[in-house]
Amino acid sequence: MSDHITLQIARYRPEQESEPTFNEYEVPYTKESAVLDGLNYVKDRLDGTLVYRWSCRMGICGSCGMSVNGEPKLTCATFLADYAPGPVRVEPLRNFPIIRDLIVDIGDFMRKLVRVKPWIVREVDKPLSEGEYRQTPEQLDEYKQFSMCINCMLCYSACPIYGLDPKFIGPAAIALAQRYNLDNRDEGAGDRMEVLSEYDGIWGCTFVGECTKVCPKHVDPAGAIQRYKLTAALESMKSFFAPRGA
Repeated sequence: MSDHITLQIARYRPEQESEPTFNEYEVPYTKESAVLDGLNYVKDRLDGTLVYRWSCRMGICGSCGMSVNGEPKLTCATFLADYAPGPVRVEPLRNFPIIRDLIVDIGDFMRKLVRVKPWIVREVDKPLSEGEYRQTPEQLDEYKQFSMCINCMLCYSACPIYGLDPKFIGPAAIALAQRYNLDNRDEGAGDRMEVLSEYDGIWGCTFVGECTKVCPKHVDPAGAIQRYKLTAALESMKSFFAPRGA
């Protein structure tokens, strides 16, 4: 047996509307039903014109992030029963341009992500004949938490700084920069510091902490940013007291 709950879903069709409106749909649910299941019910049974992103339904791909009753959530891991008796309002993530219905333009995030070089940077790669780069469990633990980021962008939607200043590079990009800076195989920390020490980098963060609160993978972007600030401050002091070439 299942109960029913009302979904208030944001609709935006640029060829028809100048701004988003809301349509209401009544959907069945059980205690195992996720918000994404409700959206799929609407799409499959009630209104095939509804568009949104989703892929894995397992909290791994990060593509189904939306605003649920005003909070950034992965809709595949957010359950309708928790909002009973409803209604449940589903909107696109805040702070991003809306393309259509619940789909936002992620181009700005992707451009910023590339700027921090979220991959292992080596000045010289050793020959394949010498084997892989080995790493101890302790070295893995140094960065493992920050490697859990799934690029869901919930932190950008929750971040008041990004909402006010779109030039801010943002929580996930900084957390992923830390992931590689702390990897003993990487040699790109200097390149990333040049990017993140600029005005729109780490110093834009005022440590509100909302990014960490909404992160579904407990990456703690706020902690990564504050750790990065400390590193940047220490590097600045070193360069002041012991300038290169002195």
